[in-house]
Amino acid sequence: RDHYDYILIDCPPSLNMLTLNALAACDGVIIAMQCEYYALEGLSALVGTINQIQKVLNPNLKIEGLLRTMYDPRNSLTNDVSAQLQQHFGDRLYRTCIPRNVRLAEAPSFGMPVLAFDRQSKGAIAYLALAGEILRRNETSNKSAAAAETL
Repeated sequence: RDHYDYILIDCPPSLNMLTLNALAACDGVIIAMQCEYYALEGLSALVGTINQIQKVLNPNLKIEGLLRTMYDPRNSLTNDVSAQLQQHFGDRLYRTCIPRNVRLAEAPSFGMPVLAFDRQSKGAIAYLALAGEILRRNETSNKSAAAAETL
């Protein structure tokens, strides 16, 4: 941990042993979710699991943010679910949305990350925007923490 600014652990969208171990080991979690009805139900279960892990295994675990993926603003359900996420999670909802994008789907079949496969695709550009948003958020929270320590 001392050698890296960030360590990302990408987990499957299920609460299996791998995911539980990752949550027990990490400092924060970014919840990626599709703006669909069943995803809201899964989100509720995941937040409950995170609360349990905080109580029992990892009191430092926090939800860093929620990321909307496979986002299609032309879909009314997408917009409804997005509005609910904004209402319940406020500032923790990332402004960046990862769009539904063919190039994102194709990249793994070529064994490549999307930034190497098609850096100009909408999906790649969205992930770069997300990285910038994460860095800005952490910079702001680090400055706030440093200011609080000096008081």
